[in-house]
Amino acid sequence: MVLLAAAVCTKAGKAIVSRQFVEMTRTRIEGLLAAFPKLMNTGKQHTFVETESVRYVYQPMEKLYMVLITTKNSNILEDLETLRLFSRVIPEYCRALEENEISEHCFDLIFAFDEIVALGYRENVNLAQIRTFTEMDSHEEKVFRAVRETQEREAKAEMRRKAKELQQARRDAERQGKKAPGFGGFGSSAVSGGSTAAMITETIIETDKPKVAPAPARPSGPSKALKLGAKGKEVDNFVDKLKSEGETIVSSNTGKRTSDATKVHAPPINMESVHMKIEEKITLTCGRDGGLQNMELHGMIMLRISDDKFGRIRLHVENEDKKGVQLQTHPNVDKKLFTAESLIGLKNPEKSFPVNSDVGVLKWRLQTTEESFIPLTINCWPSESGNGCDVNIEYELQEDNLELNDVVITIPLPSGVGAPVIGEIDGEYRHDSRRNTLEWCLPVIDAKNKSGSLEFSIAGQPNDFFPVQVSFISKKNYCNIQVTKVTQVDGNSPVRFSTETTFLVDKYEIL
Repeated sequence: MVLLAAAVCTKAGKAIVSRQFVEMTRTRIEGLLAAFPKLMNTGKQHTFVETESVRYVYQPMEKLYMVLITTKNSNILEDLETLRLFSRVIPEYCRALEENEISEHCFDLIFAFDEIVALGYRENVNLAQIRTFTEMDSHEEKVFRAVRETQEREAKAEMRRKAKELQQARRDAERQGKKAPGFGGFGSSAVSGGSTAAMITETIIETDKPKVAPAPARPSGPSKALKLGAKGKEVDNFVDKLKSEGETIVSSNTGKRTSDATKVHAPPINMESVHMKIEEKITLTCGRDGGLQNMELHGMIMLRISDDKFGRIRLHVENEDKKGVQLQTHPNVDKKLFTAESLIGLKNPEKSFPVNSDVGVLKWRLQTTEESFIPLTINCWPSESGNGCDVNIEYELQEDNLELNDVVITIPLPSGVGAPVIGEIDGEYRHDSRRNTLEWCLPVIDAKNKSGSLEFSIAGQPNDFFPVQVSFISKKNYCNIQVTKVTQVDGNSPVRFSTETTFLVDKYEIL
């Protein structure tokens, strides 16, 4: 078999994508494709036509043709098998078989074509191997990037630590009425060294602020001041070396999916000296025909105190849960006080909570198989049709007080059948041809938008569309346990505090 070219063209013979496997001019291939529609007989149903020099093997694809141009002495059976593989590759990269979609993914298609045919001869590959070869996924590259990012984070942390030490030394010297410590030399150079140290402190701390445009080349002052000690000098040299190699000291977010990015939260803007973090994680498994197989929810209140004068405090907890959660306090917390008055305080009121560390003071657990407790129900109905399966998916929010953000419902798809044909949809969708999944994306689900549906068609069997996975994030917790007030042990005076609430998905599947 000698394959001259593979092309996707319109019914008028206009070439959209063409890959030549032997030396051939553009004029030659355009002339062959332009002559192709004129050679087809409308009354006959053949998949090939011949001229005096070449043979066209083709397959209609809606408004387009997938055409292979071969020599006349090639094996027609092998040609047809190769044509089928080419036709299966195209839907892997294109959502729709339209001219603009083919043009947009033309290079992806050309790379895939090169994996099928080399120098005019068919390679012994299947669709899964083509997908693997074109991805060019490298484990070594991932390891290298992970090591590089870790080194960058360590370098930044060391820079911040040095800056804080310099700042603290300057403040201590000012309190004692002494001159700021100098490191530059003798006499007046010591004073200039102190001012230089202050300058580097301010510069580095300012660069830690989020969403600040990257600064130009660093001034000479900070680069000299960082040469205070051997360790700081090594870190500074390492960072400069990274920059000279073209690297930027910024954590990369390449390759993160939307559903994964929601797992990283910035600290609250107004973080008080007393800060509470209320976090809940849910693990849920449902059957496709209904019925809750298992639902388990774990919650915890984490207390962080950044000022030691607020170490001796009590938390007033309001528990409006009616689902029957099991509460458990920390061993150092007065359990009798919590049971009687819903107050979280230490058993020994003379002691203080740890400062500058997260302490879990209260946790709760809920495990049930009661269907009415499901926060978000998912109903998936695949039904077989003549061309494959028609799939209908519905969601409904059961807890009206919740507001779910960045909801992603992931439906697995059969491999090698192309992109699904979307009918009706509330929200947006993404088709991941690499992972063979359809992601239904909804920015917000709340009481005003508590239900929605998605309909699509694709070749396959009903079992191909399970398990359905769900991910979301919410700033309202499920069990409705909140800290309403914080007071000091002495005098019972109120203390200002801040709260960060997060409701996350650990596992949410419909099997």
